[in-house]
Amino acid sequence: MPDTRPIREELQATLDARRDLGPDYEAALVESFAERLEATIAARIHTELQLRGAAPQKTKSSGAAMIPIALGSMGIGIPLTAIAAGNAGLVGLTISWIAIVAINVAAAGAIIRRG
Repeated sequence: MPDTRPIREELQATLDARRDLGPDYEAALVESFAERLEATIAARIHTELQLRGAAPQKTKSSGAAMIPIALGSMGIGIPLTAIAAGNAGLVGLTISWIAIVAINVAAAGAIIRRG
């Protein structure tokens, strides 16, 4: 039976933080705990698969995961271009598009690593 103390300690820390921070941070605390719990479960499954000799299967990414990111970038890029250029000129325009490019590159890298 796996040791559940780390999860119990994480849950207790989350509850203590909720008590200290108040209800305004509840959603963020729950999300953070859920992510840690999912990571722990995934690690246990990975370990169990390795012990049983089963290699995890990698799925090939078709690039379809990038479609919402690309459409979102275009949707946000058009008004952001107008706002940045109108208020901050070329500097604002450059900074906003550098940020959009950086987000797309990071998302593509994450999809490639995951796939």
